[in-house]
Amino acid sequence: MKEFLKRKDIEFSAKRYFNDALSAMALGLFSSLLIGLIIKTLGEQTTNLIGENPVSAFLIETGGIAMGLMGPAIGVAVAWGLKAPPLVLFSSVVTGSMGAALGGPAGAFLAAAIGAEFGKAVSKETKVDILVTPATTLIAGMISAKVFGPAIGALMTGLGKVIMAATELQPFLFGIIVAVVVGLVLTAPISSAALCIMLDLSGLAAGAATVGCAAQMIGFAVVSYKENGIGGLVAQGLGTSMLQVSNIIRNPWILLPPTLAGAIIGPLATVVFKMTNIPVGAGMGTSGLVGQIGTFTSMGFSLPVLMKVLLLHIALPALLSILIYIPLKKAGKIKEGDYKLNL
Repeated sequence: MKEFLKRKDIEFSAKRYFNDALSAMALGLFSSLLIGLIIKTLGEQTTNLIGENPVSAFLIETGGIAMGLMGPAIGVAVAWGLKAPPLVLFSSVVTGSMGAALGGPAGAFLAAAIGAEFGKAVSKETKVDILVTPATTLIAGMISAKVFGPAIGALMTGLGKVIMAATELQPFLFGIIVAVVVGLVLTAPISSAALCIMLDLSGLAAGAATVGCAAQMIGFAVVSYKENGIGGLVAQGLGTSMLQVSNIIRNPWILLPPTLAGAIIGPLATVVFKMTNIPVGAGMGTSGLVGQIGTFTSMGFSLPVLMKVLLLHIALPALLSILIYIPLKKAGKIKEGDYKLNL
């Protein structure tokens, strides 16, 4: 049995599902929900500026359709992350849709993952593979969606509501906790975007999550500028701080400047500036500026909101990270080359 599973590339481990599959899920989210939001928001904002026009209407329609196809995108992305063969991969478009309909993003992830594993187990084991493999994938995925989807979806959204309520009641404490935890998730090989979307995180908690992620991305980008140049600045500041994982493993001290910066900015966001966001933008930080677009969607676009975003998402993360980095470098905890990326 072990050799069969190995031959089918099936391995039951936390890394496989919480790293490989969840990171792949994030790609599905980026390709549907996130990019759809950007396109739709662009259409809405141009409509507000110049009035109704065919181009803006087209962008709104395109973005709305892309956002609605989140489930199929998650399904195929998760199956790809689990190295599914073609018939399983294509069938997972359907299992992801089933899971999303019954359990939201978390349901889509679960249905796609279970369906893909069952599909892989029977793939090319019979002479009627073209019938058996997709049928097995679809049936296993649908059973998972029906049995587990509503429960896992309710669990994740319920947990999100608890976090949001706690942040409203204790904005200072949970401003720190949410900013630090979600920021660390973003830098770890786990998708903070997928996590925040599955939790349906919004309001003050989402605002704290955004500044925590921004602190990681902007912090790493700025303190490592001398070693990585403009390429590293863009790759980390608009891409992901996950690029630093291997360097963090070699010297965990390099994680301290952006993390402490997030811990300081988190309560500022929740208590002083009352920053909010939507689930799609909460775990994105400054990646593709989706976190900022989400903030404008939640708080409205105005000069005061823009100034808050520039201060909390960019200026303070950069300044505080540098101020924390300098004494650590003088103390020898961080050395020249510790932030160097192989770009």
